[in-house]
Amino acid sequence: MKNILLLFVISFLLFSCSSKTSVDLIVHNGIVYTVDSGFSTAQAFAVKDGKIVEVGSNEAILNNYEAKEKVDAGGKAVYPGFIDAHAHFISYGQSLFSVDLYDSKSFDEVLERVKKFAAEHPSETWIRGRGWDQNKFPGKSFPTNDSLNKYFPDKPVLLERVDGHAYVANAKALEIANVHPGQTINGGSFETFNGRLTGILVDNAGDVIASKIPYPSKEEMERWLMAAQKNCFEQGLTTITECGISYRAVDLLDTLQKEGKLDMRLYIMLSDDKVNYDKYLSKGPYKTDKLFVKGFKVYADGALGSRGACLLQPYSDRPNWHGFLLNTKSHYDSVAALLANTDFQMCTHAIGDSANREILNVYNKYLKGKNDKRWRIEHAQIINQNDFNLFGNASIIPSVQPTHATSDMYWAGERLGTERLKGGYALKQLLQQNGWLPLGTDFPVEDISPFKTFLAAVFRKDAKSYPAGGFQMENALSREETIRGMTIWAAKADFMENEIGSIETGKKADFIILDNDLMKVNETDVLNTKVISTYSNGKKVFGK
Repeated sequence: MKNILLLFVISFLLFSCSSKTSVDLIVHNGIVYTVDSGFSTAQAFAVKDGKIVEVGSNEAILNNYEAKEKVDAGGKAVYPGFIDAHAHFISYGQSLFSVDLYDSKSFDEVLERVKKFAAEHPSETWIRGRGWDQNKFPGKSFPTNDSLNKYFPDKPVLLERVDGHAYVANAKALEIANVHPGQTINGGSFETFNGRLTGILVDNAGDVIASKIPYPSKEEMERWLMAAQKNCFEQGLTTITECGISYRAVDLLDTLQKEGKLDMRLYIMLSDDKVNYDKYLSKGPYKTDKLFVKGFKVYADGALGSRGACLLQPYSDRPNWHGFLLNTKSHYDSVAALLANTDFQMCTHAIGDSANREILNVYNKYLKGKNDKRWRIEHAQIINQNDFNLFGNASIIPSVQPTHATSDMYWAGERLGTERLKGGYALKQLLQQNGWLPLGTDFPVEDISPFKTFLAAVFRKDAKSYPAGGFQMENALSREETIRGMTIWAAKADFMENEIGSIETGKKADFIILDNDLMKVNETDVLNTKVISTYSNGKKVFGK
């Protein structure tokens, strides 16, 4: 009798095991924020061939599936992989191999960093740097290139402002580009003092110098991209919206992904250049498993910090100066007319209230009411109160970066005045237009950290916990809204909400495990949150 009973038990166990479905990965014992329509939570999910096959309780998943790999989340929070809805992946990679000028307190400090870099990299033919901000210097005035000319008389130097909309170049760089006093350019300026070039180049003027820098080799670009990818995965970022690159750069990204070297998922906006239109418009959007080319990035104006943002009324701290558009109004109209009959997005950088109004009106002209073309305004930073409805009227997506508010809040009031500032960095008002709002960082303009994004959106504070009560808290987002903005809404802005952005059956297994739960963590611990592991397509790309 005992033998019969033993045989029955063994048979039952063998049958139970054989009845389980074989998968590649099981994640269990977690607090899984699915970010589905109901923002529901689960405990476990199963993954096969890079996709999620079922989400549910520990019991349901462990009883129904067997896997080569099991991950015990240890009761930690599991989120969909973070998606940065607006960034510059290649530029960020390049910045990791140039002079780091972020948080310089004076131009003397900038100079010392440049000198140190030059001594450590004597073979560099051009010295490039990024991150200076005159608003952090004594007097808050633009620097001049006198000291750069003294220390670097024979080697070109080009140092980019933190926002990428102003530069300081030495005399050698100006000479190479044949720039001379009194030279003018549409949508930019070559700054002079007493008839002499100061080296300051605003917006399009900077492109005149940058165009003289040799195009990087494949090996150089690969080095940049591998470093950028590593840092992004460490931050839990699994998809990046790359804003404004050439078809040549797209081809390289595609090659590196197909070679298995680049795992980062990328949504691409091509830059506003005839060669890119010629290359892509005739054949339409291009899509692979990890690359999606579907947008064109246009620039309406510059940045508020360099006073290139185009305002309806003069700058409060510079009388009679409104900033400027970077192109003619007819150009924006012609691009909209061209793209309206295609499947490509029009994605336009607009900071000032005048630039935003101009682009909103052009979009409304061609979109003609509610639609699903998902044309975007990147930044949507300063909006006149009479213009918010123009977003909702034509289903225009405001693509915003919460940390811009906490970076600019120290001086934005000086530029805009109290009343105009109320329409600035207005996340809640913008969310109300369409009921969803993609969030990004604009790195390397800001830090790549999605945790700083979360802090700035929910608590409206920077890394120094300033200000005590939060900046314009009427425009703070809830925790859930912010998580959605960093996942499913960012995916939707990239036409990928059916593939990524949530932990649901059939979607790609892009997910992260955190040591703190962002839905519950104290404000003071948000920036102490660490990514335990990051998975892309069910493959671990960061973590032990």
